[in-house]
Amino acid sequence: MNDKKSTDKKPADIKAALEKFSKLLDAKMQTYMNACVHCGLCADTCHYALANPEDPEMIPASKIDRVTAIYRRYHTLIGRLLPVWTGSRELTQEYADKLVDTVFGRCTMCGRCGINCSVGLNAGQLIRVARSALAEAGLVPSSLQGTVDNAINTGNNMAITEKDFIETIEWLQDDLRLELGDDTVSFPLNKPGVNVLYTLNPREPKFFPLSISAMGKIFHAVGENWTLSSTNFDVTNYGLFNGKDSEAQEISRRLIDEAKRLGAKRLVLAECGHGYRATRWELANWKGQKPDIEVVSVIEVMAEYIRAGRLKLDPSKNSKRVTLHDPCNLVRNGGIIEEQRYVLKHAVSDFMEMIPNRQQNFCCGGGGGMLAMGEYSERRKKAGKIKADQISATQAKIVATPCHNCIDQLTELNTYYKLGVEIKTVGEILAEAIVLGK
Repeated sequence: MNDKKSTDKKPADIKAALEKFSKLLDAKMQTYMNACVHCGLCADTCHYALANPEDPEMIPASKIDRVTAIYRRYHTLIGRLLPVWTGSRELTQEYADKLVDTVFGRCTMCGRCGINCSVGLNAGQLIRVARSALAEAGLVPSSLQGTVDNAINTGNNMAITEKDFIETIEWLQDDLRLELGDDTVSFPLNKPGVNVLYTLNPREPKFFPLSISAMGKIFHAVGENWTLSSTNFDVTNYGLFNGKDSEAQEISRRLIDEAKRLGAKRLVLAECGHGYRATRWELANWKGQKPDIEVVSVIEVMAEYIRAGRLKLDPSKNSKRVTLHDPCNLVRNGGIIEEQRYVLKHAVSDFMEMIPNRQQNFCCGGGGGMLAMGEYSERRKKAGKIKADQISATQAKIVATPCHNCIDQLTELNTYYKLGVEIKTVGEILAEAIVLGK
Protein backbone atom coordinates (compact mmCIF):
# COMPACT_ATOMS: atom_id res chain seq x y z
CA MET A 1 0.00 0.00 0.00
CA ASN A 2 1.03 3.63 -0.48
CA ASP A 3 2.08 5.49 2.65
CA LYS A 4 -0.23 8.11 1.15
CA LYS A 5 -1.08 9.38 -2.31
CA SER A 6 2.05 10.67 -4.02
CA THR A 7 0.52 12.62 -6.91
CA ASP A 8 -1.93 15.44 -7.30
CA LYS A 9 -5.39 14.44 -8.49
CA LYS A 10 -5.20 15.73 -12.03
CA PRO A 11 -5.46 13.77 -15.30
CA ALA A 12 -2.12 12.43 -16.47
CA ASP A 13 -0.96 13.10 -20.03
CA ILE A 14 -0.81 9.42 -20.96
CA LYS A 15 -0.03 10.12 -24.60
CA ALA A 16 2.97 12.25 -23.67
CA ALA A 17 4.21 9.54 -21.31
CA LEU A 18 4.02 6.86 -24.01
CA GLU A 19 5.79 9.08 -26.54
CA LYS A 20 8.60 9.76 -24.06
CA PHE A 21 8.81 6.07 -23.19
CA SER A 22 9.15 5.15 -26.88
CA LYS A 23 11.79 7.82 -27.43
CA LEU A 24 13.96 6.39 -24.67
CA LEU A 25 13.79 2.82 -25.97
CA ASP A 26 17.18 2.58 -27.62
CA ALA A 27 18.77 -0.80 -28.29
CA LYS A 28 20.18 -1.07 -24.77
CA MET A 29 16.85 -0.30 -23.11
CA GLN A 30 15.00 -2.74 -25.35
CA THR A 31 17.53 -5.40 -24.35
CA TYR A 32 16.85 -4.66 -20.70
CA MET A 33 13.10 -4.84 -21.31
CA ASN A 34 13.52 -8.40 -22.57
CA ALA A 35 16.35 -9.51 -20.29
CA CYS A 36 14.86 -10.50 -16.91
CA VAL A 37 14.73 -14.29 -16.46
CA HIS A 38 13.09 -14.11 -13.00
CA CYS A 39 15.88 -16.08 -11.35
CA GLY A 40 15.21 -14.36 -8.02
CA LEU A 41 18.80 -13.40 -7.20
CA CYS A 42 17.87 -9.73 -7.03
CA ALA A 43 15.68 -10.34 -3.99
CA ASP A 44 18.81 -10.93 -1.91
CA THR A 45 20.49 -7.73 -3.11
CA CYS A 46 17.78 -5.11 -2.51
CA HIS A 47 17.41 -3.38 0.87
CA TYR A 48 13.70 -2.91 0.20
CA ALA A 49 13.14 -6.59 -0.50
CA LEU A 50 15.26 -7.76 2.45
CA ALA A 51 13.51 -5.42 4.88
CA ASN A 52 10.05 -6.40 3.55
CA PRO A 53 10.18 -10.17 2.91
CA GLU A 54 6.39 -10.35 3.17
CA ASP A 55 5.91 -7.99 0.21
CA PRO A 56 6.78 -9.53 -3.19
CA GLU A 57 6.33 -6.15 -4.88
CA MET A 58 9.58 -5.02 -3.26
CA ILE A 59 11.60 -7.55 -5.26
CA PRO A 60 13.46 -5.78 -8.10
CA ALA A 61 12.15 -8.26 -10.69
CA SER A 62 8.60 -7.38 -9.67
CA LYS A 63 9.32 -3.66 -10.05
CA ILE A 64 10.84 -4.29 -13.45
CA ASP A 65 7.76 -6.27 -14.49
CA ARG A 66 5.60 -3.20 -13.84
CA VAL A 67 7.69 -1.30 -16.40
CA THR A 68 8.17 -4.05 -18.97
CA ALA A 69 4.43 -4.70 -18.99
CA ILE A 70 4.04 -1.32 -20.73
CA TYR A 71 6.82 -2.17 -23.17
CA ARG A 72 5.17 -5.48 -24.11
CA ARG A 73 1.77 -3.84 -24.61
CA TYR A 74 2.96 -1.10 -26.96
CA HIS A 75 6.15 -2.46 -28.52
CA THR A 76 5.63 -6.20 -29.11
CA LEU A 77 3.09 -7.90 -31.37
CA ILE A 78 2.41 -10.77 -28.98
CA GLY A 79 1.87 -8.31 -26.15
CA ARG A 80 -0.81 -6.52 -28.14
CA LEU A 81 -2.51 -9.72 -29.27
CA LEU A 82 -2.27 -11.74 -26.04
CA PRO A 83 -2.09 -9.23 -23.16
CA VAL A 84 -3.28 -11.63 -20.46
CA TRP A 85 -0.89 -14.39 -21.47
CA THR A 86 2.12 -12.06 -21.78
CA GLY A 87 1.31 -9.86 -18.78
CA SER A 88 1.27 -6.71 -20.88
CA ARG A 89 -0.62 -3.71 -19.54
CA GLU A 90 -2.23 -0.64 -21.03
CA LEU A 91 -1.02 2.62 -19.49
CA THR A 92 -4.23 3.89 -17.94
CA GLN A 93 -4.49 6.56 -15.25
CA GLU A 94 -4.92 3.82 -12.64
CA TYR A 95 -1.89 1.86 -13.83
CA ALA A 96 0.18 5.05 -14.06
CA ASP A 97 -0.56 5.75 -10.39
CA LYS A 98 0.59 2.24 -9.48
CA LEU A 99 3.70 2.76 -11.54
CA VAL A 100 4.47 5.99 -9.64
CA ASP A 101 4.32 4.06 -6.37
CA THR A 102 6.67 1.43 -7.81
CA VAL A 103 9.37 3.50 -9.50
CA PHE A 104 9.39 6.48 -7.12
CA GLY A 105 8.28 4.83 -3.87
CA ARG A 106 9.98 1.43 -3.91
CA CYS A 107 13.38 2.00 -5.54
CA THR A 108 16.33 4.30 -4.89
CA MET A 109 17.99 3.34 -8.20
CA CYS A 110 21.04 2.39 -6.12
CA GLY A 111 22.25 -0.15 -8.69
CA ARG A 112 23.08 -2.97 -6.28
CA CYS A 113 20.68 -5.42 -7.93
CA GLY A 114 22.22 -4.65 -11.31
CA ILE A 115 25.80 -5.58 -10.38
CA ASN A 116 24.51 -8.86 -8.96
CA CYS A 117 22.03 -9.64 -11.78
CA SER A 118 22.62 -13.00 -13.47
CA VAL A 119 22.08 -11.43 -16.91
CA GLY A 120 23.52 -7.97 -16.24
CA LEU A 121 20.24 -6.05 -16.33
CA ASN A 122 20.68 -2.48 -15.10
CA ALA A 123 17.41 -2.07 -13.24
CA GLY A 124 18.28 1.44 -12.07
CA GLN A 125 18.46 2.73 -15.64
CA LEU A 126 15.21 1.00 -16.51
CA ILE A 127 13.48 2.53 -13.49
CA ARG A 128 14.72 5.99 -14.49
CA VAL A 129 13.28 5.52 -17.98
CA ALA A 130 9.92 4.88 -16.33
CA ARG A 131 10.37 7.96 -14.14
CA SER A 132 11.13 10.05 -17.22
CA ALA A 133 7.96 8.84 -18.93
CA LEU A 134 5.88 9.59 -15.85
CA ALA A 135 7.52 13.00 -15.56
CA GLU A 136 6.37 13.79 -19.08
CA ALA A 137 2.84 13.00 -17.94
CA GLY A 138 3.12 15.34 -14.95
CA LEU A 139 3.25 12.49 -12.44
CA VAL A 140 6.43 13.25 -10.49
CA PRO A 141 5.53 13.33 -6.77
CA SER A 142 5.00 17.01 -5.97
CA SER A 143 7.43 16.94 -3.04
CA LEU A 144 10.28 15.76 -5.28
CA GLN A 145 9.39 18.11 -8.13
CA GLY A 146 9.22 21.00 -5.68
CA THR A 147 12.83 20.37 -4.70
CA VAL A 148 13.89 20.54 -8.35
CA ASP A 149 11.77 23.65 -8.94
CA ASN A 150 13.54 25.38 -6.04
CA ALA A 151 16.92 24.63 -7.59
CA ILE A 152 15.84 25.86 -11.01
CA ASN A 153 14.07 28.99 -9.79
CA THR A 154 16.32 30.12 -6.92
CA GLY A 155 19.69 28.54 -7.64
CA ASN A 156 19.57 26.01 -4.78
CA ASN A 157 17.12 23.36 -3.64
CA MET A 158 16.38 25.05 -0.31
CA ALA A 159 15.72 28.49 -1.78
CA ILE A 160 18.41 30.15 0.39
CA THR A 161 18.74 33.80 -0.58
CA GLU A 162 22.11 35.22 -1.57
CA LYS A 163 21.98 37.62 1.38
CA ASP A 164 21.38 34.82 3.89
CA PHE A 165 24.10 32.71 2.29
CA ILE A 166 26.68 35.48 2.46
CA GLU A 167 25.83 36.23 6.10
CA THR A 168 26.22 32.54 7.00
CA ILE A 169 29.61 32.27 5.27
CA GLU A 170 30.88 35.45 6.93
CA TRP A 171 29.75 34.19 10.32
CA LEU A 172 31.53 30.84 9.76
CA GLN A 173 34.70 32.65 8.71
CA ASP A 174 34.70 34.76 11.88
CA ASP A 175 33.95 31.73 14.01
CA LEU A 176 36.84 29.70 12.55
CA ARG A 177 39.21 32.63 12.96
CA LEU A 178 38.29 32.77 16.63
CA GLU A 179 38.62 29.00 17.06
CA LEU A 180 42.06 28.84 15.43
CA GLY A 181 43.28 32.20 16.72
CA ASP A 182 44.23 33.14 13.17
CA ASP A 183 42.87 36.24 11.42
CA THR A 184 44.22 35.04 8.06
CA VAL A 185 41.49 32.36 7.80
CA SER A 186 39.35 33.24 4.79
CA PHE A 187 36.16 31.96 3.19
CA PRO A 188 36.42 33.80 -0.14
CA LEU A 189 33.26 34.56 -2.09
CA ASN A 190 33.16 34.99 -5.89
CA LYS A 191 36.95 35.30 -6.08
CA PRO A 192 38.24 35.08 -9.67
CA GLY A 193 41.31 33.20 -10.91
CA VAL A 194 41.29 30.50 -8.24
CA ASN A 195 42.48 26.91 -8.31
CA VAL A 196 39.26 25.63 -6.74
CA LEU A 197 35.60 26.59 -6.97
CA TYR A 198 34.09 24.64 -4.09
CA THR A 199 30.40 23.74 -3.95
CA LEU A 200 28.06 22.99 -1.05
CA ASN A 201 24.93 21.06 -0.27
CA PRO A 202 22.34 23.71 0.73
CA ARG A 203 21.65 21.73 3.88
CA GLU A 204 25.14 22.70 5.07
CA PRO A 205 24.54 26.46 5.43
CA LYS A 206 21.02 25.68 6.62
CA PHE A 207 21.59 22.84 9.11
CA PHE A 208 25.18 21.53 9.02
CA PRO A 209 27.51 24.56 9.08
CA LEU A 210 30.28 22.53 10.75
CA SER A 211 30.78 20.76 7.42
CA ILE A 212 31.63 24.10 5.80
CA SER A 213 33.93 25.04 8.68
CA ALA A 214 35.73 21.72 8.33
CA MET A 215 36.48 22.32 4.66
CA GLY A 216 37.50 25.90 5.40
CA LYS A 217 40.01 24.57 7.92
CA ILE A 218 41.36 22.03 5.42
CA PHE A 219 41.75 24.62 2.65
CA HIS A 220 43.42 26.99 5.14
CA ALA A 221 45.83 24.31 6.36
CA VAL A 222 47.11 23.59 2.83
CA GLY A 223 47.05 27.22 1.69
CA GLU A 224 44.59 26.52 -1.11
CA ASN A 225 43.53 29.29 -3.48
CA TRP A 226 39.80 28.68 -3.44
CA THR A 227 36.41 30.33 -3.47
CA LEU A 228 32.68 29.81 -3.06
CA SER A 229 30.04 31.24 -5.36
CA SER A 230 27.27 33.16 -3.64
CA THR A 231 24.80 32.38 -6.44
CA ASN A 232 25.74 28.95 -7.84
CA PHE A 233 26.93 26.84 -4.93
CA ASP A 234 24.44 23.94 -4.91
CA VAL A 235 26.16 20.61 -5.61
CA THR A 236 22.91 18.64 -5.43
CA ASN A 237 20.91 17.67 -8.50
CA TYR A 238 17.50 16.15 -7.88
CA GLY A 239 16.92 16.26 -11.63
CA LEU A 240 18.76 12.96 -11.60
CA PHE A 241 15.82 11.56 -9.63
CA ASN A 242 12.73 13.21 -11.12
CA GLY A 243 13.61 11.90 -14.57
CA LYS A 244 13.68 15.24 -16.38
CA ASP A 245 16.98 15.37 -18.25
CA SER A 246 16.56 19.00 -19.30
CA GLU A 247 16.23 20.12 -15.68
CA ALA A 248 19.11 17.94 -14.53
CA GLN A 249 21.30 19.33 -17.29
CA GLU A 250 20.43 22.91 -16.40
CA ILE A 251 21.36 22.43 -12.74
CA SER A 252 24.75 20.85 -13.47
CA ARG A 253 25.50 23.22 -16.35
CA ARG A 254 25.19 26.23 -14.04
CA LEU A 255 28.05 24.90 -11.89
CA ILE A 256 30.25 24.38 -14.93
CA ASP A 257 29.46 27.86 -16.25
CA GLU A 258 30.14 29.46 -12.86
CA ALA A 259 33.53 27.77 -12.61
CA LYS A 260 34.43 29.02 -16.07
CA ARG A 261 33.12 32.53 -15.31
CA LEU A 262 35.37 32.75 -12.26
CA GLY A 263 38.31 31.29 -14.13
CA ALA A 264 38.64 28.38 -11.69
CA LYS A 265 40.96 25.55 -12.69
CA ARG A 266 38.86 22.92 -10.95
CA LEU A 267 35.23 22.49 -9.98
CA VAL A 268 35.37 20.62 -6.68
CA LEU A 269 32.11 18.94 -5.74
CA ALA A 270 31.23 18.66 -2.05
CA GLU A 271 30.41 15.40 -0.30
CA CYS A 272 27.29 14.51 -2.29
CA GLY A 273 26.94 11.19 -4.09
CA HIS A 274 24.23 12.06 -6.59
CA GLY A 275 25.64 15.55 -7.14
CA TYR A 276 28.97 14.03 -8.12
CA ARG A 277 27.39 11.46 -10.41
CA ALA A 278 25.17 14.04 -12.10
CA THR A 279 27.84 16.63 -12.89
CA ARG A 280 30.89 14.40 -13.33
CA TRP A 281 29.31 11.63 -15.38
CA GLU A 282 25.68 12.10 -16.39
CA LEU A 283 26.01 15.67 -17.67
CA ALA A 284 27.93 14.28 -20.64
CA ASN A 285 24.90 12.14 -21.51
CA TRP A 286 22.39 14.97 -21.04
CA LYS A 287 24.48 17.60 -22.81
CA GLY A 288 26.06 15.33 -25.39
CA GLN A 289 29.62 16.34 -24.49
CA LYS A 290 32.01 16.12 -21.55
CA PRO A 291 32.37 19.09 -19.19
CA ASP A 292 35.10 21.40 -20.54
CA ILE A 293 36.62 21.95 -17.09
CA GLU A 294 38.11 19.54 -14.55
CA VAL A 295 35.39 18.19 -12.26
CA VAL A 296 36.45 16.25 -9.16
CA SER A 297 35.06 15.14 -5.83
CA VAL A 298 36.36 16.83 -2.70
CA ILE A 299 37.17 13.31 -1.47
CA GLU A 300 39.74 13.04 -4.27
CA VAL A 301 41.14 16.44 -3.31
CA MET A 302 41.50 15.46 0.37
CA ALA A 303 43.40 12.33 -0.64
CA GLU A 304 45.65 14.41 -2.91
CA TYR A 305 46.53 16.75 -0.04
CA ILE A 306 47.52 13.81 2.18
CA ARG A 307 49.57 12.07 -0.52
CA ALA A 308 51.42 15.29 -1.27
CA GLY A 309 52.28 15.78 2.41
CA ARG A 310 50.39 19.07 2.59
CA LEU A 311 48.51 18.09 5.77
CA LYS A 312 49.99 17.15 9.13
CA LEU A 313 47.62 14.73 10.82
CA ASP A 314 47.27 13.19 14.24
CA PRO A 315 44.94 10.15 14.04
CA SER A 316 44.77 9.95 17.84
CA LYS A 317 42.51 13.02 17.74
CA ASN A 318 39.88 10.64 16.34
CA SER A 319 40.25 7.75 18.78
CA LYS A 320 36.70 6.37 18.65
CA ARG A 321 36.01 3.50 16.27
CA VAL A 322 34.91 4.78 12.85
CA THR A 323 33.10 2.87 10.15
CA LEU A 324 32.33 3.99 6.60
CA HIS A 325 29.10 4.01 4.64
CA ASP A 326 29.70 3.97 0.87
CA PRO A 327 27.19 6.21 -0.97
CA CYS A 328 25.72 4.39 -3.97
CA ASN A 329 26.15 7.20 -6.50
CA LEU A 330 29.69 8.04 -5.40
CA VAL A 331 30.96 4.47 -5.18
CA ARG A 332 28.89 1.97 -7.12
CA ASN A 333 27.83 4.47 -9.79
CA GLY A 334 30.68 6.97 -9.55
CA GLY A 335 33.93 5.08 -9.10
CA ILE A 336 35.20 6.95 -5.99
CA ILE A 337 36.01 3.89 -3.89
CA GLU A 338 39.42 3.90 -2.22
CA GLU A 339 40.02 7.63 -1.70
CA GLN A 340 37.71 7.94 1.32
CA ARG A 341 39.37 4.91 2.90
CA TYR A 342 42.79 6.42 2.30
CA VAL A 343 41.70 9.64 4.03
CA LEU A 344 40.12 7.91 7.02
CA LYS A 345 43.02 5.54 7.58
CA HIS A 346 45.28 8.59 7.91
CA ALA A 347 42.84 10.52 10.10
CA VAL A 348 41.49 7.98 12.61
CA SER A 349 43.14 5.45 14.89
CA ASP A 350 40.44 2.75 14.75
CA PHE A 351 38.77 2.09 11.40
CA MET A 352 36.37 -0.81 10.84
CA GLU A 353 34.78 -1.68 7.49
CA MET A 354 31.12 -2.57 7.17
CA ILE A 355 30.39 -5.97 5.67
CA PRO A 356 29.74 -5.92 2.75
CA ASN A 357 31.45 -2.74 1.55
CA ARG A 358 32.63 -0.81 -1.49
CA GLN A 359 30.53 -1.62 -4.60
CA GLN A 360 28.58 -4.24 -2.64
CA ASN A 361 27.63 -1.94 0.24
CA PHE A 362 23.90 -1.63 0.84
CA CYS A 363 22.07 1.60 0.07
CA CYS A 364 21.22 3.58 3.21
CA GLY A 365 17.73 4.12 1.79
CA GLY A 366 17.96 7.89 1.34
CA GLY A 367 18.84 7.98 -2.36
CA GLY A 368 16.67 8.23 -5.43
CA GLY A 369 15.00 11.38 -4.10
CA MET A 370 13.47 9.48 -1.18
CA LEU A 371 14.44 12.12 1.36
CA ALA A 372 12.41 14.69 -0.53
CA MET A 373 9.31 12.50 -0.69
CA GLY A 374 7.73 12.55 2.77
CA GLU A 375 4.91 10.32 1.59
CA TYR A 376 7.33 7.39 1.64
CA SER A 377 9.16 8.21 4.86
CA GLU A 378 8.01 5.19 6.89
CA ARG A 379 8.81 2.87 4.01
CA ARG A 380 12.22 4.53 3.66
CA LYS A 381 13.07 4.09 7.34
CA LYS A 382 11.92 0.48 7.36
CA ALA A 383 14.13 -0.29 4.36
CA GLY A 384 17.01 1.30 6.28
CA LYS A 385 16.96 -1.62 8.74
CA ILE A 386 19.53 -3.37 6.55
CA LYS A 387 21.93 -0.45 6.91
CA ALA A 388 21.24 -0.13 10.63
CA ASP A 389 22.19 -3.78 11.10
CA GLN A 390 25.39 -3.23 9.13
CA ILE A 391 26.34 -0.32 11.38
CA SER A 392 25.57 -2.20 14.60
CA ALA A 393 27.73 -5.13 13.54
CA THR A 394 30.83 -2.92 13.36
CA GLN A 395 30.41 -1.69 16.98
CA ALA A 396 31.56 1.69 15.69
CA LYS A 397 30.88 4.90 17.57
CA ILE A 398 31.14 7.14 14.49
CA VAL A 399 29.74 6.54 11.00
CA ALA A 400 31.53 8.49 8.29
CA THR A 401 29.96 9.02 4.89
CA PRO A 402 30.96 11.36 2.05
CA CYS A 403 27.39 12.35 1.16
CA HIS A 404 24.90 14.68 2.87
CA ASN A 405 21.93 12.74 1.53
CA CYS A 406 23.32 9.74 3.37
CA ILE A 407 24.04 11.92 6.42
CA ASP A 408 20.36 12.84 6.62
CA GLN A 409 19.13 9.29 6.21
CA LEU A 410 21.67 7.83 8.64
CA THR A 411 20.77 10.51 11.17
CA GLU A 412 17.13 9.41 10.99
CA LEU A 413 18.10 5.74 11.21
CA ASN A 414 20.29 6.52 14.21
CA THR A 415 17.20 7.76 16.07
CA TYR A 416 14.72 5.28 14.61
CA TYR A 417 16.81 2.20 15.47
CA LYS A 418 18.53 3.68 18.56
CA LEU A 419 22.02 3.04 17.19
CA GLY A 420 23.77 5.49 19.54
CA VAL A 421 26.36 6.61 16.99
CA GLU A 422 27.63 9.93 15.64
CA ILE A 423 27.20 10.67 11.92
CA LYS A 424 29.93 12.76 10.29
CA THR A 425 31.25 13.71 6.88
CA VAL A 426 34.75 12.59 5.91
CA GLY A 427 35.80 16.24 5.82
CA GLU A 428 34.73 16.80 9.42
CA ILE A 429 36.80 13.83 10.57
CA LEU A 430 39.84 14.90 8.54
CA ALA A 431 39.63 18.46 9.86
CA GLU A 432 39.59 17.18 13.44
CA ALA A 433 42.88 15.33 12.85
CA ILE A 434 44.75 18.33 11.42
CA VAL A 435 47.74 19.65 13.34
CA LEU A 436 48.33 23.33 12.58
CA GLY A 437 51.58 25.24 13.03
CA LYS A 438 55.05 23.78 13.45
